[in-house]
Amino acid sequence: MFERSKKGENALLIQPHAGGPPDEGLLEEFADLARSAGATVAAVLTARIDRPNAAMLIGSGKLEEVKAAADATGADLILVNHPLTPGQERNLERELQRRVVDRTGLILDIFAQRARSHEGKLQVELAQLRHMATRLVRGWTHLERQRGGSIGLRGPGETQLETDRRLLQKRLEQLQKRLDKVEVQRTQMRRARMRSELPRVALVGYTNAGKSTLFNSLTGADAYAADQLFATLDPTVRRIELPGGGAVLADTVGFVRDLPHALVAAFRSTLSEAREADLLLHVVDASDPLRDERIRQVDEVLEEIGAGDLPQVLVFNKIDRVEGAAPRHDHPGEGRDRVWVSARDGTGMDLLRRALAEALELRHVAGTLRVPPQAARLRARLHELGAVRAESHDEHGWLLEVDLAIADAQRLFAQAHGEWLRPLLETLPADDEEADRYLA
Repeated sequence: MFERSKKGENALLIQPHAGGPPDEGLLEEFADLARSAGATVAAVLTARIDRPNAAMLIGSGKLEEVKAAADATGADLILVNHPLTPGQERNLERELQRRVVDRTGLILDIFAQRARSHEGKLQVELAQLRHMATRLVRGWTHLERQRGGSIGLRGPGETQLETDRRLLQKRLEQLQKRLDKVEVQRTQMRRARMRSELPRVALVGYTNAGKSTLFNSLTGADAYAADQLFATLDPTVRRIELPGGGAVLADTVGFVRDLPHALVAAFRSTLSEAREADLLLHVVDASDPLRDERIRQVDEVLEEIGAGDLPQVLVFNKIDRVEGAAPRHDHPGEGRDRVWVSARDGTGMDLLRRALAEALELRHVAGTLRVPPQAARLRARLHELGAVRAESHDEHGWLLEVDLAIADAQRLFAQAHGEWLRPLLETLPADDEEADRYLA
């Protein structure tokens, strides 16, 4: 029986494909995944598979070719860009005498390297163990079950395989309980943000489109960003200021085509940031020749997680890599608005903020507000929000010229300041829905 090596960084890639030429874009993405996991790509082989081999996916002729290429290049790891059954994985390892990892296993390995938060690590371990559960094989024949009941024939009662399965199931249950507790905490935080009435915006997009860099540029945060696939997994949430008011922006995990269902399930709490948003910022690498296909693939994942119907703004990032590209905001007659920016250079960020405010329908109310001395806290909050345009003072208090976002007015109105804000909100048209909501 082949003993799996714990090492393996020099990889030979196998790209199965049906009839016709192989998809070069898919092959390049798989090579990027391998490099993101820390592997060196020693060689790449394509394998036409019209009818998958039940035992090893590939046929005997291709198997010999893979063997020869691995020997010639010194590859100690075989990566297959296709889901493998546990049996196919074991059979390939036995025949090739090398560790074999399929697409799902490779992505799980990258996720394990990238997870930083407690929740992210729990999610990755849960997905890994679920993947591993189907791949347990008998490793200790000396602990086989023996017949019980007679002296000298009583054995340990269960095989090592059964012990492994029992321990694995126990660990899965522990992880699920911990994740359920974390999910409750995250749900409570999300509800608090919803009660604040700040609109929620989520960054989504294909992995390595520049979401985290864009997040940092919009919020001034320092979320980890790098030129690699799945640079960040953990959701990060920050408030951003927009023309007309504030919003909450969430960075989410990047997508790839054929994202394994096990990962979608494991990262449900991360993806819920996208599912429960008021607006999605769909970030696209403008320099990617396959950007239209990437847009379609992200849309498919959004449909899968229940976020396909949410309004979107397409953000074409990395225009600094596109010759002659300039920041602009396109308003098509139908379909999604498109904003062209460079998050790395900061080009077009003001344009994007205006587009966000427009998409979120942030509105202002302006006028003169009398604030008596007993409402000094309201005056301080208006200054904090940057809503005060001019101010004078007399024996009755302060007279403020304000320009206030309606979203902020709603929060202040609910914080025992309604009496002093009412004259300002009464300047809204009588049939205005916002006025009806506050003044009713």
